Amino acid sequence: GLMLAWVCDLIVASEDAFFQDPVVRMGIPGVEYFAHGFELPPRVAKEFLLLGERMPASRAYNFGMVNSVVPRDGLEEEVRRIANKLAEMPRLGLSLTKQAINHVEDLRGKRSAMDAVFHMHHFAHAQNDLVSGDSLAGLTGKSMASANKQDAGSKS
Repeated sequence: GLMLAWVCDLIVASEDAFFQDPVVRMGIPGVEYFAHGFELPPRVAKEFLLLGERMPASRAYNFGMVNSVVPRDGLEEEVRRIANKLAEMPRLGLSLTKQAINHVEDLRGKRSAMDAVFHMHHFAHAQNDLVSGDSLAGLTGKSMASANKQDAGSKS
């Protein structure tokens, strides 16, 4: 879900939403779409990755990782409002504005950083496979989800 959210131009989260990247447990330095250092301040990105804990939507909003946080029952209405407003805007202006911001990100090194970490990500999978015979370090989606839920419950 994190990778899907981060490729979006605008992110509206419900108050009960959270973000998490616990893959360091597998010996992997983050997900394939590695925007952590651009979405979060470096120290917060390290905390997010190294501890692998859930970040509530309200905290993500404070770092600018999401545009707004709304009650769950108002989420669809808010997203529809934004979509309708964008639909009324001149398409060329929207496209050029998006390209301009993406260009600034690239000048800051986003694409190069993501390419480098993508290679590290796959190197870590290969290392896991060589050492243990399992590229995911013996973990599965179900075991990770269970551990994440257990960790979140113990911090409530």
